[in-house]
Amino acid sequence: MLTPQYAKLFSSMPLRRLLSYFGLALYIWPCLLLASCQANSTAPMPAKPSLTYLALGDSYTIGHDVEEADRWSVQLVAMLNAAAQPSSSPIAQPQIIATTGWTTAELSEGIDAAADTNHYSMVSLLIGVNNQYRGQPTTTYRSEFAALLARARGYARGRADKVFVLSIPDWGVTPAGASRDRAQVAAEIDAYNAVAKEECARVGIAFINITPTSRLAASEPKYIASDDLHFSGLMYKKWAEIAFPTVQALLAKP
Repeated sequence: MLTPQYAKLFSSMPLRRLLSYFGLALYIWPCLLLASCQANSTAPMPAKPSLTYLALGDSYTIGHDVEEADRWSVQLVAMLNAAAQPSSSPIAQPQIIATTGWTTAELSEGIDAAADTNHYSMVSLLIGVNNQYRGQPTTTYRSEFAALLARARGYARGRADKVFVLSIPDWGVTPAGASRDRAQVAAEIDAYNAVAKEECARVGIAFINITPTSRLAASEPKYIASDDLHFSGLMYKKWAEIAFPTVQALLAKP
């Protein structure tokens, strides 16, 4: 309702001017409404929280003698994020508890030292090559590996279906492996992997076999790191590609 002051003003105003005011108002009001809608539509949406990933292991997980971006776990995250739907939550760069030379027992000690009390969206484990290298029995490996699987599940809030294991690669195919009986190394690594596969099946954890692929390095120098003992980023990429479908399905589980 108009106040008496404005009512008097409009009543004394010529009709042409009055109509022009009303026309201007009818023009300005939709413009203001449109600008308001546009401002609301361009407001930044809150970012989705990132999924988290913990990688446990030894030299192969820390990526000895390769750049950080060439680690298989880092390459796997990049592949998963590239293939994700726009509505999916991104995966953060992996947290890594791993050191070159670690056995299963030393990895367990490293986890203790890290004192990491976080929970993760997924957890990986790749361990055992140094047990084999030092000639430890598979019975010791079995018990210590089983304990590490339990610790990995703990980091995944008890979800076995959010944990995955990569098999032990065959270091005997590297130039450094020429100093050992390569057939024996291969046989022992296969025995260790059989134990790991059995323990994973026992508790419902995915076991991903990258060992046959690691043996391609016997005839392809590009898959060997510059230290002639470890594997290159190109080999790690192949491991990530092998793991990709299993891990993608793992992440899709509610």
